[in-house]
Amino acid sequence: MTTDYLYHPYPSKRMTTVANKGMVATSQPLAAQAGLDILKRGGNAIDAAIATAATLTVVEPTSNGIGGDAFALVWTKGKLHGLNGSGPSPESISIDSVRNRGYDEIPKFGWVPVTVPGAPGTWAELSREFGKLSLKETLEPAVHYAEEGFPLSPVLAKFWKLAFDQFREELTGKEFEHWFETFAPDGRPPEVGEVWRSKGHAETLREIGETNAASFYKGELADKIAAFSNDYNGYLTKEDLASYKPEWVEPISVNYKGYDVWEIPPNGQGLIALSALNVLNGFELGHKDSVETYHKQIEALKLGFADGQKYITDRDHMSVSVESLLSKEYGDERRKLIKDDAIMPEPGEPPKGGTVYLSTADSEGNMVSFIQSNYMGFGSGLVVPGTGIALQNRGHNFSMDREHDNALSGRKRTYHTIIPGFLTKDGNAVGPFGVMGGFMQPQGHVQVVSNLIDFHLNPQAALDAPRWQWVEGKRVWVESTFPSYLAEALRRKGHQVDVQLENGAFGRGQIIWRDHQSGTLYGGTESRTDGSIAAY
Repeated sequence: MTTDYLYHPYPSKRMTTVANKGMVATSQPLAAQAGLDILKRGGNAIDAAIATAATLTVVEPTSNGIGGDAFALVWTKGKLHGLNGSGPSPESISIDSVRNRGYDEIPKFGWVPVTVPGAPGTWAELSREFGKLSLKETLEPAVHYAEEGFPLSPVLAKFWKLAFDQFREELTGKEFEHWFETFAPDGRPPEVGEVWRSKGHAETLREIGETNAASFYKGELADKIAAFSNDYNGYLTKEDLASYKPEWVEPISVNYKGYDVWEIPPNGQGLIALSALNVLNGFELGHKDSVETYHKQIEALKLGFADGQKYITDRDHMSVSVESLLSKEYGDERRKLIKDDAIMPEPGEPPKGGTVYLSTADSEGNMVSFIQSNYMGFGSGLVVPGTGIALQNRGHNFSMDREHDNALSGRKRTYHTIIPGFLTKDGNAVGPFGVMGGFMQPQGHVQVVSNLIDFHLNPQAALDAPRWQWVEGKRVWVESTFPSYLAEALRRKGHQVDVQLENGAFGRGQIIWRDHQSGTLYGGTESRTDGSIAAY
């Protein structure tokens, strides 16, 4: 990193944070501070990531929970490691079984979309493999906030109320009562500045720490989850929980203009970001705020999504290989489809073969890119009685089409939206990055990477820059801060451009970059939410 990266052309609440001992960046200030406290107690970046992630289940339950999934990219001792902490579907679920319950597609709420939660196992595995402190120690800040409570921040309170209003209308069954008991104990959502606490959440986190998550998958907590599922004819069993283990995976990458951009391999949608960058590699983008730049980015991303939504699923069930989708030859072929006007995206034929994000860094050179989610905010609407465990609804992404690569079946990981990112250059770590927010995530990755590499923006400026989101067909959303003349120019190219006043649709991100020569850390955090960087 050079002084060129200090340039910041966009209005912002903050400038790039600079430090050299340690840094934690995430969407909630209390969680960032929790991670920093662990660093100061002698923990490393991995310990700090676990502490931050666990604390986020308490202080930002609108986006993640103990019953969700997680993924991590960990740089340590000169090597990048990938951990897939997503859980599979229950063994007994099937398309026929779901149809027999009267569903033509997998519902958003209730027990049908619940998959095995991977987050607690991911924390324990990271701690076991790379942590310096015990899991019990790293979970102490989260236990504290769950037990003692914390005051709600503005953006958090907004999304909490939106979820409450939706759930009050849609979740009428007895199985959903525990969500309201946990997250609306006074019959309403907590407001800005109001203190919320969850004793059950605290007890669960304490038990996960003391047992290294064994209780969650094979012990008392597993019994409670399985019993709740059985009470309401759910598919999830104790055997499903007991058979779960996070999977260490080799990260996948493309070289984008001298930088290696890394993602977790499928079942995550990081492949879409890499596919789009592989197409963009053949273009000189010129000026950032030009219609040609945005047009090419949008078209490349559409092509990546077309392939991703056809092929991405549990890697063992993909009908084509990751390598073929990311090959230079296939990128060249896809690039030829980009013309002067917007196209309708279609998948190609390569050779066969609600979310929180955080990043951490320490003075030893360790860096972590970590993402965790329940999906669609609070997830399934189910909370295991007395535990604070809000269960995810990841199974909603499965297809009910038997011929689709991502067709529903037992013990299978579905197409997953949450993705951590990482950059390296010439074999050295540059740093972690991520943009949370459902199907916006690979789009945010592409835009942030391009801002950093093509246009030399610093981490904060790269996040603050106006964003766009491809929705479907030729439809594109742009932020209210997106230049109107560019929006009009895109319309003339055939894009159906809509200005969105709600900036929550455009993701929330964090970036930490390390200067390889000096070791100095440069951090950026999201101005669209309560984002914060804690550093020293």
